[in-house]
Amino acid sequence: QVQLVESGGGLVQPGGSLRLSCAVTGTIFSDNVMGWYRQAPGNERELVANIITSWTTNYADSVKDRFAISRTKYTVTLQMNNLKPEDTAVYYCNIKFGVGWKYDFWGQGTQVTVSS
Repeated sequence: QVQLVESGGGLVQPGGSLRLSCAVTGTIFSDNVMGWYRQAPGNERELVANIITSWTTNYADSVKDRFAISRTKYTVTLQMNNLKPEDTAVYYCNIKFGVGWKYDFWGQGTQVTVSS
């Protein structure tokens, strides 16, 4: 069974930084995409950033130039700089693999709150 365990959330002031980490255990395919999503109260879950095993990255426009995603075979990290109140959300780690990314697993989520 694939499991994802996140760490690194918390409370930070505007302009501050946080680093989220996610460790994946279990059997996964070598060709996969790992990413971070977030969901704020009343909003749908949205993609923040993802990274494919080819090291291709994608970012939401709202976080470009502030966030950086990186990975190893079994971990994915999101470095978040210059945080804004609108970045407040629960952040979820995700991995997808298989044809059409049919295998889709999520972490439990970690709260990020940006407030003075």
